[in-house]
Amino acid sequence: MHIESLISYFDNYLRLDEEEKAFIRKKFFEKQVKRRQFILQEGDVCRLNTFVVAGCFRMYMVDEKGKEHNLQFAIENWWIGDIDSFHKEKPSKLNIEAMENSIVLQIRKEDQLRLFVEHPKFNRIFRVFTENALISFQNRVLQNISSTAEERYLDFMDRYPNIFNRISNVQIASYLGVTPEFLSTIRKKLSRS
Repeated sequence: MHIESLISYFDNYLRLDEEEKAFIRKKFFEKQVKRRQFILQEGDVCRLNTFVVAGCFRMYMVDEKGKEHNLQFAIENWWIGDIDSFHKEKPSKLNIEAMENSIVLQIRKEDQLRLFVEHPKFNRIFRVFTENALISFQNRVLQNISSTAEERYLDFMDRYPNIFNRISNVQIASYLGVTPEFLSTIRKKLSRS
């Protein structure tokens, strides 16, 4: 059962007692997601926090010209969701789409809040998740304003080797903020050196 992988994941941060494990088993539910299926679409309110058991997702926005901009990828043992929409209960500006057939575990916002109140240990665990995500986004912003596209590409390959071979160059280019053609030029240049 996939819920046990989530319990093990939490146990790596802080050991859970049997009551906490029972709450997790009761409040998280499993969902099978097919490739190209959405778990969130622009305009919907994000009401679920999602843990990826198997598969790969991308979170992206579509600008006024119809161009897609990837903000995040998520694979096994990663969380994905629109934090702004989830916490403020407002329509999302983002889409979250499965890039592979996937399995996720999800919890509703009201159940996650109950988890924090009834089992305060999860406040600490989720605070660590949030801090790590904030650090990652902060580093990405700094890199985008101070690094070349080639440096961003090399960093992406180094930082995310488990994702790099699972997604297309078009998706990587969108994440890096370059055209697929420019990314192809970078890859050719690097292969020659």
